[in-house]
Formats: sequence, C-alpha cells, structure tokens
Amino acid sequence: MTETTQTGMTPPGGGSPARSPEFRLAMDALRGLRQDLFHDAFAYRPLPRADIDGPLVRRLPGRLRERAGLAPHAVVGAAGALAMLVSWGSGGGSLTSVVCGVLALLPVLLTLIRPVGAFWLSFVSTAAVATVGTSWGNWPWLPGSFVSHLAVLTIVAIRTRPRTAAWMWVLTATYGFFAETGFGWGHYTTNTAPMLVVSALFLLAVTVWHTRRTAEQEVTAQQTVTAHERSRRTLLEERTTIARELHDVVAHHMSVVAIQAEAAPYRVENPPPELERAFATIRENAVAALTELRRVLGVVRAEDYEAPDAPQPTLADLEALLANVRDAGLPVEKTVTGAVRELPQGVELSAYRIVQEALSNTLRHAPGANARVEIGYVLGGLGLRIVNDPPPAPLLVKPSPGAGHGITGMRERVSMLSGEMTAGPTAEGGYEVTVFLPVAMVTPGEDEA
Repeated sequence: MTETTQTGMTPPGGGSPARSPEFRLAMDALRGLRQDLFHDAFAYRPLPRADIDGPLVRRLPGRLRERAGLAPHAVVGAAGALAMLVSWGSGGGSLTSVVCGVLALLPVLLTLIRPVGAFWLSFVSTAAVATVGTSWGNWPWLPGSFVSHLAVLTIVAIRTRPRTAAWMWVLTATYGFFAETGFGWGHYTTNTAPMLVVSALFLLAVTVWHTRRTAEQEVTAQQTVTAHERSRRTLLEERTTIARELHDVVAHHMSVVAIQAEAAPYRVENPPPELERAFATIRENAVAALTELRRVLGVVRAEDYEAPDAPQPTLADLEALLANVRDAGLPVEKTVTGAVRELPQGVELSAYRIVQEALSNTLRHAPGANARVEIGYVLGGLGLRIVNDPPPAPLLVKPSPGAGHGITGMRERVSMLSGEMTAGPTAEGGYEVTVFLPVAMVTPGEDEA
C-alpha cells in the first residue's frame, strides 16, 4: 500500500491553494520590510530630549543640566560634522569637496526628525557623492559617504528596533553588490566588504543594547506586578487572619444568645405561648447564624490552620506579653491612663494584636532599643501609642526577612473598627505607632438590659 502526498492542491470549497511554510515566511519577511522601511518612511519623528534625572546629570548646575537633555542632538551633529570634514579633507578643499561634504552632512542631520527617510537619503547622497566626487578607489562609498552612512545606520538602528537594523544592513549589502558589479569596473579598490563588516559590528552593538534595555523594562514591569500582587496577597492574608480570630469572638456571643434564648422561658412562671415562640425563633436564628459563620470560616481557613485551644487574648493578658518581650531583650514600659473598663471583645483583641505586632517590629528593626506602651481609656474609645527609641547600633541591624505584614495588619484591624492610625519615624530616629479605636458609650440602663 502506498501513500501519495500532494501539495499545492486547491482545498475543498474552491479556496486559495495552501501555501508552503517557506512561502509564508518569505511573505512575512517582505511585510516586515515594507512596514519598517517603506510605510511612512518620511514620517516626522523628532528625536526626544535625553533624561536629565541621571546620577551624573543631577550634579551639574541648573542651566547646564537643562541643556544636558540636548546631548543626543549634539552627538548627532558631531557625527554629521565629522562626515563633512572627512569629505572636505579627502577632496582637497575644492568646491566639489564642499558639495560632497554638504551631501554627507544632510542624511545625518535628517535622522533628528525623519530617521527612516534619512536612511534612504543616505543612499541618494552616496550615489551623488560617488558621481560628483573623483576617486579611483573607495568605491562605492567615498570617505565622507562612508562615515555618513555608518552614522546614519547606527542612529536609525538606535531610534527604531533590531529588525529594522537587519533590513538596513541587507539593503546596504545589496546596494554595495549592485554598485560593484555594475559600476565598479573603473575603480581599483572597493569598500563594500569593510562597510558590511564595520556596520555589522555597529548594528550588533546597538541590537545588544536594545535587547538589554527591553529586558530591563520587562523585569521592571514584572517586579512592579509582583510587588502589587504581593501587596494584595499580604492584605488578603491579614484579613483572613483577622477573620479567624474574630470568629471566636462572634461565635461566643452567638452561643450566649442561643443559650439565653433557650433558658429565658424557664425564668418566667407560666410564660405566654407567644413569648415562647419568640424565644424559640431567636434561638433558631442564632444557631443558624453560628452554623453559617463556621461555614464561611471553613472557606477562608488554610489547610494547615489549627483552631486555638485558648480563648483569644485581651488587654488583660498584656502583662504576659510584655514579660515575654522583656525576656527577649527589649526593655519596655507600660503606662495606663484613664478609668480602666471592659471594652468589646473585638476591640480588646485588636488592641492586643496591635501592641504585639508593634513590639515585634521593634525587636526586628531596633534590637536593644527602649520601648514604651501607652494605653489611654478615654470617653469615646481607646488610645494606643507604641514608641521605641533608635537602635543603639543601627549599622548592625540586619534587614528583616519578613513580608511586611505588620503595618498592613495593624491598619486592617483599625480600619475594621472605624478607627484611626498613624505610623512613622520619630524626630529622634525611633518609630511610633499611634492608634485610636472608637467605642460606643453604653448607659448603665442599657448595660443591664
């Protein structure tokens, strides 16, 4: 049994015949050539000013620093002047050499506003200089045209992209081969090979520069995205941690509601049926809410998360925390002002965690420094101030490997309670965290009810 492979057949339905991969590759290459060097070849694309925020430019005086933005334009002008001088020198300073020098200068200057058009003008200038000038060697590029065309190739390659540089080199080789074959019979030396070798080195250097800059831009963009994603992940992790901790607080209150609703009818002799049904409905709703709360917590709970055996800490447990911090080598003092009173459990938990995280940051970033914890019970809520002195040996402090969750977690807890928080360095070189957590006032009558 034999197989017959047919190519170039017309597909069913009367469509165009299938094209070979080689044909498609050639067509893509021609489309790239047309797009890079023919489409809008003489479009107006002025050379932008250079960045003046570099480390070297910032050291220059004010007026000189502003003019430093024109450094690329000055370099292009110097390259054009060099091509013109080389053309004048090779022609002996005659009128013809002056004309050739101007023809060598124009394509280089045109790269400032129309880079691709300058490349085509360089071919025209090369042919005109070769016709007007007199030289039995250096064909088809006379000395001035040689420098001018090299400058144009390099500048246009810098201002465009590597694919355009490759096409310019191919067209330069084509022009050199055509000029040598058709018109080089009257010259004893040609310089197409030196032009191709030197231009290839220049264009290769520009291509490497383009590739490096593109890679740096991609890395910078990726780092920005990664930092943004890391920030979002940190925020979500902190919110999940807060949700886990507050689960115990809310679950305790809901359990108390359910138990009180179940026991309330037995505290009244001969309660009416309507009251019993009302308390039964309250208990059912509390149990349903507790079930849904546990279900939601199961969604945000990590696989390796273990529920704590002990109840969530409050400000009453702060002395044990301070004792542990002192044992770790951080001298810390606590000051309490105002009338100490019992606060909502969520406020107590958040206040404890804020103090804990602030002291942990002090241990990491300012080891050996003194710290103070100030707690103020005021009329409308609770005030916290955790401040530390500068570290005794700042040069010995190593960068912390943490993910930066501390400040984010504190802000999330404060925001959850509609509070206010400020954090930043002090004038003495230490660090200060100030928090206010609002607490609604409860009258004695409402508290008993």
